[in-house]
Amino acid sequence: MDIEGARTDRLGLLLEQFDKAREMAQVRLTGLGDEEYLWEPVPGCWSLRRRGETATPRAFGPGEWVLDLGAADIPASEYAEVARQAAGGMTVDKIADDWSVSVERVEQILTHTGAPEPDAAPVTTIAWRLGHLHYQFAGGWEWAFGERLQDPKLMIDFSPSADLTLERFWPVIDRWRESIGSVTEEQLDTVGFSQYPYGSDPDDPFIGVLSGANLEFIHHMAEIALLRDLWRARFTAGG
Repeated sequence: MDIEGARTDRLGLLLEQFDKAREMAQVRLTGLGDEEYLWEPVPGCWSLRRRGETATPRAFGPGEWVLDLGAADIPASEYAEVARQAAGGMTVDKIADDWSVSVERVEQILTHTGAPEPDAAPVTTIAWRLGHLHYQFAGGWEWAFGERLQDPKLMIDFSPSADLTLERFWPVIDRWRESIGSVTEEQLDTVGFSQYPYGSDPDDPFIGVLSGANLEFIHHMAEIALLRDLWRARFTAGG
């Protein structure tokens, strides 16, 4: 349905949200330089590093530069999602496999009562956040519209160059947008339309996958925008 030219159908609303977020993100990323791209505002950041220089146990990437990744766990912010998975019929073994954690860890979460303790999440650099989005959207396209063969974590040759990263990044985002623009109502409701191997995509209707992709893009771009503000403020203050 349209109201004065605006789409109000399910896919139309998600596309409009994504388009606006992409437009704002491109503006906010204009002028990004290499030093800012790799800036670590606090000790212990996760970032993009040369292979062999990372301190995290699961850093990944196909080339010389890899993205930091720590030991597998389920953050407190995802406890409710684990509960939804269990309520939806997923076995504890399957949930543990989805999150790459032990069965005991899933059982601990499912029996948890009260408010969870806040996560001690690492601060991540602009390079890390862009790399994270890059491989997720490349992998999301591959496992929904492509041949469903490539490991998402090995699809992107990460670079320490901000210009080169963005030159490679936007075509991946635009390919995703072009493909989801032609998704049918039936496909939106198809469970497993995406077979993305990390997470619950194979068990979710595709409309849920699209909503999650929008959320991922928006929240990481908001974090990048804040880091850019802090970078400018750091030098304005003479720090």
